[in-house]
Amino acid sequence: MKIALINENSQKKKNVFILEVLEKVAKKYGHQVFNYGVSMDKDADIDYVGAGLLTGILLNTKAVDFVITGCSTGEGVLISANAMPNVFCGYVGDLVDAKLFSKINAGNAVSIPFGKYFGVGSEYLLESIFEALFTTDFASGYPSERKEVQNIQRESLEFLKKTTQIPFEEVIEQVDKDLLYSVIHNEYFAENFFLHSQDDRTSNLLKDLFDAWE
Repeated sequence: MKIALINENSQKKKNVFILEVLEKVAKKYGHQVFNYGVSMDKDADIDYVGAGLLTGILLNTKAVDFVITGCSTGEGVLISANAMPNVFCGYVGDLVDAKLFSKINAGNAVSIPFGKYFGVGSEYLLESIFEALFTTDFASGYPSERKEVQNIQRESLEFLKKTTQIPFEEVIEQVDKDLLYSVIHNEYFAENFFLHSQDDRTSNLLKDLFDAWE
C-alpha cells in the first residue's frame, strides 16, 4: 500500500517526527510512505485547505492508496478533505478512533490533531494509532453483529457523495489556481506524483499547469 503523509504548514516543525513514527510502523507491514507534507527542508507551503485538495489529488489519481493528514486540531483538514470527491476522511484522535474508523467507516484518509501529540510519550500514542490503522480489518464491523448494516450505510454514503459532488476532473479545472499552485508547485510533488499517478488525464492537466508556472 502506498501511503501519503500530508501535514499542513502549522505543523512543519513536527513533520520529521511524524514521518519517523509512520515509517517505523508502515515498513513492518510492507507499506511505502511518501512525505508530501510540509517540512522544514521542503519548499512546499500548504495550509489546511491545500492539504484537503492535495488529499483529493493523490487519492483520485491513485497516486497513493491512503492518506495520513492533519493540522493542529485535525478539524480543518478533515473538512477540506471531505469536500473532495471520492475522499472519505475520518477524524482520528486516539487508538479507539483509529480502530472504529477502520472497522466501521473504512475510509481512505484520516485527519489527526498533530498539535496534541508532542510531549512525553507522544511517539507511543502516534505509533498506536498507526498500528491500529494498518492492522485492523477494514469494514469488519463493530460490534460484529452490525457489520451488514454498517456496510450498507458505507455504500449509501459513497452514492451520496457521487450525487452531490462534481467529478474530480472538473474540480481541477475550476479550482482557484493560486491554491492549486501552492499544492503542486514544489520539487517533491514533481518527483513523486507524476511517477505514481494512474490518471493520465489529470496528470497531463497538472503537468501542463506545472510547466506553465515554471
